[in-house]
Parts: sequence; structure tokens; C-alpha cells
Amino acid sequence: MGNKIEKYLNEVLKLDGSDLHIKATEPPIIRLQGNLVRLKDYKPFSPEDIQDMVFEIMTDEQRERFKKEWELDISYEIKSSARFRLNVFLQRGKMGVAVRLIPIKVKTIEEWKLPEILKKIALSSHGFILVTGPTGSGKSTTLSAMIEEINITEKKHIITIEDPIEYVFEDKKSVIEQRAIGVDTPSFESALKRVMRQTPDVIMVGEMRDRETIERALNAAEMGSLVFATLHTPDAPQTVDRIVDVFEPEHQHQIRVQFASTIRAVISQTLLSRSDEKGRVAAFEILVGTKGVANAIREGKVEQIYNIIQSGGQYGMKLLDDFLKELYLRGQVEYEEALSKASNPKMFEASLARG
Repeated sequence: MGNKIEKYLNEVLKLDGSDLHIKATEPPIIRLQGNLVRLKDYKPFSPEDIQDMVFEIMTDEQRERFKKEWELDISYEIKSSARFRLNVFLQRGKMGVAVRLIPIKVKTIEEWKLPEILKKIALSSHGFILVTGPTGSGKSTTLSAMIEEINITEKKHIITIEDPIEYVFEDKKSVIEQRAIGVDTPSFESALKRVMRQTPDVIMVGEMRDRETIERALNAAEMGSLVFATLHTPDAPQTVDRIVDVFEPEHQHQIRVQFASTIRAVISQTLLSRSDEKGRVAAFEILVGTKGVANAIREGKVEQIYNIIQSGGQYGMKLLDDFLKELYLRGQVEYEEALSKASNPKMFEASLARG
């Protein structure tokens, strides 16, 4: 017999869903192709049902952390089937859970049909690579595919710092060590403080949530490691602003110089519902760290980045709206769906009108 929550997690797998939402007074709610669907065949959860079900899969330490902080990220695995990331929280004084399905097999860039340029970016010798986008846009999937590209291609020492661990890697050519916040290390900042003593070639930071983590990630990239990290910013210019603006004004010039010297790529992404088959497809904006990009960041001329991407096709750069246009013209997404994700809807419409 499995834990109580497995009955609902198996429904996600059976229905080919991506998320499960557990809320008091509601039946299980599953996200199917981007839409929320209530499972009417199940009775609504009581607050006691949810607490019993979730506390059953927590360690004693995790239960204490939740009682102290009122929210917690954990992972759960159904053996040989799938892994799940769970965010447990309180709403109106009652426990709720948001669950995200994570496939148990780590797929490659080719298997996910991600842009070919991501292979070249992933195999950079050192520097800073950021994968950005809103929650649920597939950042972890893209990161895992890029780490797997290194794993199958190069003999590197890779350390991941995650909250919680999502994709579980198997060593191939590389040696990979995965550390979970709250289990293996107290915080991102604490792990990054000492990570260079572990002689990593590659560091993956699950999320940069504060100034200290950003600062230590930048320092690690400057010291010669290849650092991957995520932010919740929608595009490259806002990513640069976010990195710089988190610091005090008197330190921002130094951070711009440091970021300019280490940036290798900013990969921004969003997910769209497909029109040609079931499921969703990712659209990307890709900034590659050329000299022109470095100069724009160093001089604080972030407004130039849009034009640099637009004219940087030979380096593998691409604007989000151009990627969306290609998806639409290939018949993979509907026009309204592409338009709803466009950075500049008027220019997107004009571009399609020109053909």
C-alpha cells in the first residue's frame, strides 16, 4: 500500500495532467493542457484529510519547518513512475497543496525538441547562464536538459542546489551531486558560500531569491565555474535590471561590470497550448553574451538589448515574438494563443500582416 496521496498523483499520470491542486472543501483539481479540471468523482477534501495526507509523507524535520514557516517545498516519488514537486501552504488558515509532475526520466535537448543553440550554450566553459520565465513555464525542464547535455558530453563535476530536488540525474560522463535545501544545506546562500571548496566545474542554482544568492552566484561564475540559475523575469532586459536593481545604488556599477564579464546567455521562455496535438509547447527568447551585450550591460544601456537580439541571429539569438510567429506559421499554436504571449502584440500583428 502506498501513501494516501498516491491515489491522486496516479490520476495526474493517468489523465496526462501537469499539476494537481488540493484544497479544503474542493475535490482534486488537475491541470490538463493548461486548463483546471475538477474531478467530480471524488469527494471534497476536509482540512483534516489534507493534513493527514501531507504529514504522512513529511519527515519530522519537514513537519517542524512547516509548523514554523507555514509553507514548505518537498518532493515525492512514485517508484519507477514519476517524481512530484509539492508546495504546501496555508490559505484561510487551512492547508493547501500545489503539486507539479516531474518526469522521472531526464530528457535531452533533442528529446524535448528545444532550440539547437542550447547545446552550444550548455557546453560553455565558464560564466553565467540564466533561464527565466513565469512559474510553470518549464524552466526546470530546460535546465535539466542542459545539465544532461553536459553529463552525456563532458567529464565535469556538477553540483546542483535545489529546493526541492526535482529531476534526479544519473552519472554518465560527469559526476553529479545534488543538494536539497533543508535536507543537505540550510539555504542557497549557505551552499554557495562554500561550494567552491568542492571544486565544481558546473553549479546549478534552482532559484535566485535574494541579493546574497545572486552575489554568490556571480562570484562563482567570475571564479571560473559555469553557473546555471533561474529567475521569474519575462525577458532578457528585465532580467538584467532585476540582477542589478537588487543591489544598493553604490554597488550597481560593480555588479554591471561583473555581470557583463560573466554573462553567457539569458534564455526566457513561456508555454502555449498546442493546436496540432495534445499538450503544450515552449516559446523562447534567447540572448547570447556577445561583446555587444556585455558593453550594453556594463554601460547601463539595457534598452539596446532588444535590438541586439533582433540583429543577432548569426549567434543563435531570437526574439520571443519571432519564435511565436514561427510556431503559428507551422500550425503548432492558434493565432490568439501566440498573440496573448507576445512581448509587443501590435508589432507581432504587423509582422504577420507583412508575411
